[in-house]
Amino acid sequence: MPKVSEAHRSERREQILDGARRVFSQHGYFGTNVAMLEAEIGLSRGAIFNYFAGKLDLFTAIAREDKNRFGQVWLDDGYDALVRLIGEDPEWIGVYLEIGRLLRTDPVLRERWSDLTEDIQERIVQRYVELQRTGEIRDDLSFETVLRFLGVVLDGLVVQQGAGFPIDVEGTLELVRSALSPK
Repeated sequence: MPKVSEAHRSERREQILDGARRVFSQHGYFGTNVAMLEAEIGLSRGAIFNYFAGKLDLFTAIAREDKNRFGQVWLDDGYDALVRLIGEDPEWIGVYLEIGRLLRTDPVLRERWSDLTEDIQERIVQRYVELQRTGEIRDDLSFETVLRFLGVVLDGLVVQQGAGFPIDVEGTLELVRSALSPK
């Protein structure tokens, strides 16, 4: 059996994740079956599940990759950049909404999710604690409250965008800045 290079394995894994993201985004987790994945990805179930133990592992890999990608945008370029990015990636919105639905109803997945996204979440917390310490954002509320507020705004924007409603990005960001501005 010929050896496969690490570069080939990495490219194949990305091919699987990209195709599966499109299917999960369009059909949801429970609406997606292996035949759909095979058709979109262009690989057999054996090839797909050689990289992932099952459908849930594939879905959580996509969701984790997306959360880390968008968390990194948040850290590197700020919350404004993350909000602007929402409208540019409709497949991400579908997976984002689906993971939220599954986390609400599946305690095992919720526990697993916390472990999978702990690093990026911790780095975001550190950033906001520092922003409060330096006086760049208000410090009369806990960083947990501030981050929950930002998450609620982001979730609302995702739902609105996902439903096809126009978003006033600049107006929304101005409201967020105003809400976080030191008194």
